[in-house]
Amino acid sequence: MTSVKWRVRIAYSAVLPTIHTTLPNEPAHCSVVVDAFLAFLLTGTQERNVVMIEALSQLEQGAARRPDPALPSAERQEVHRIAATLELLAKHLHCTRRVLHAGDVLYHAGKPFGQLHVVTAGMFKLVQLAADGREQLVGVKFRGDWLGLDGMADGKKACDAVALDTSEVWTIGYRALLEAAADEPALLGALHAAMGREIYGEREWLMSVCSLPTEARVADFLLWWAQTQEARGLRGDQICLRLSRAEIGNYLGMTLESVSRGLSRLRREHVIAFIGKGRHDLHIPDVAALSAFVQRRVATDLH
Repeated sequence: MTSVKWRVRIAYSAVLPTIHTTLPNEPAHCSVVVDAFLAFLLTGTQERNVVMIEALSQLEQGAARRPDPALPSAERQEVHRIAATLELLAKHLHCTRRVLHAGDVLYHAGKPFGQLHVVTAGMFKLVQLAADGREQLVGVKFRGDWLGLDGMADGKKACDAVALDTSEVWTIGYRALLEAAADEPALLGALHAAMGREIYGEREWLMSVCSLPTEARVADFLLWWAQTQEARGLRGDQICLRLSRAEIGNYLGMTLESVSRGLSRLRREHVIAFIGKGRHDLHIPDVAALSAFVQRRVATDLH
C-alpha cells in the first residue's frame, strides 16, 4: 500500500514520556523503530535513554525530510525549517549533543553567556527570579526553539532552563557561530530568525495575559500548545501538560484555582477531555473549538 503511514507512540515515564511521529513507508525507517524497541527492552536505564533519543532524532529527521502530505502547508513548512536549520548547524559548526531528564537544569541564571542551545527533542521551561524572590515561569520551549538568546544582552544568562521531560539539545558556541557566518551568511539568518520568533512569541504571550479574561487565557494557552505541536508534525488533538496547575497559573498571571476552574469549564463544554487519572493528558476533539471558546469568552466579557 503506497499510502500507508506508520504511527508510533512509545510511552515510558523514565525514558521518553511521549514520542509521536509519522514515518514514510520505507524499510529503513521501520528498522529504526525495531531498534528502538529492542533498546527499550534490553539496555540499561542510562544507555536506554541515549539510544531512545538517537532513535527519536532519526524518526523526526526522517519525517521532516518527507512530511505527512495530510499536514497543512504551514505545518509542512515549519517541519522543513527545523530540519534545514539543524542540517545547517551540523554542517558548519561543532554541535555538542546533550541529553537531559525531567528536572535537569541546562543552565542557571547569572552564568556567563557564550553558548546557544537548540532543542532537538523534548521541551524546556524557562524560570526567572523576580525582584521579591519568587520564581516566575517566563517561557516553554519545544523542538526547534533556541535557548540562551537572552544572554546576548549583557553577557549573562537571564533565567534557568529546566527540562520538562527527557530531552536533547545541540549546544553551539556563539563566537564560533559568528565566525562561521562570515563564510556562510545563512547561519546569521537562522540566528536572526530565532530571535524574531522569540520576540513575536513574547508579544503574543503579553497580549494574552493583558487582554483575555481568565478562562479564555487558559483556552488560549492550550490552543498555543496544540498548534505548537502541530507545527512540528506532531498530534495537536492530544497533549501532555508537563506543567503543574500552579506553574500554568504563574505563567498566565492567574491563581491555581482559576486555572483549575478554566480547565473544568472547558471539560464541561466538551472542548477538552482528560485522559487517565493524572489529569495531565488532554484530548482536544476539535482544536478550532478552543479558538471559538476564546472568542466567545472575549465577546461575553466585552458585554
